[in-house]
Amino acid sequence: MVLFNVILFGAFVIGFLRPRKKYEWRTLGVFAAFIVALFTEMYGFPLTIYVLLSVFGSKMGIADPFQHVNGHLLGTLFGASEWVKLIICQLGGFIMLIGLIIMGKGWRQIHTAKGELVVTGIYSSVRHPQYLGLFLISIGMLIQWPTLITLIMWPILMFAYYRLSMREEREVENIFGDEYQNYRRQVPAFVPRFFYKRKKIDGAMEKDTI
Repeated sequence: MVLFNVILFGAFVIGFLRPRKKYEWRTLGVFAAFIVALFTEMYGFPLTIYVLLSVFGSKMGIADPFQHVNGHLLGTLFGASEWVKLIICQLGGFIMLIGLIIMGKGWRQIHTAKGELVVTGIYSSVRHPQYLGLFLISIGMLIQWPTLITLIMWPILMFAYYRLSMREEREVENIFGDEYQNYRRQVPAFVPRFFYKRKKIDGAMEKDTI
């Protein structure tokens, strides 16, 4: 089960991000380590619960800590019922689905643009929808099954993809010049802006505050 999920998510991310250069593969390796750590605890050895039991012992109040269902850190620590744990998992799954949709929209626009600068559709609201989608997917994973290792690795993963996005922006700016600079001034990198009107001017975007 661990191997299946690692291969599944790995293939999914490779398919959407399409790493080509060495530094892109290195950054993808950080994500691979993240999902390996996540699924190893989810379906294998519950290291997080083991560590917490070693520190807090019986104070945690878990009758059978090594059952799969008791490996859910949030639900177990806060004494949540099975229904609450289910809701938490569904919330995580919903956030992951939103991330998947965003990544899909961004991927489709980029790969149908045929080398042109994309400033419409989802790219009119955020410059890096694929990384935003990856952020939401990883957040959904943490909500579904938070572990000590993945909580430590998550900021490292986000920083790695932030650096990658800035590097990609420099490369795109070298290709499109002023057109991309104008686009970058008007559209945020990761947090979409929905509360302004937009109109197209010479292939770029201009915003008018409501």
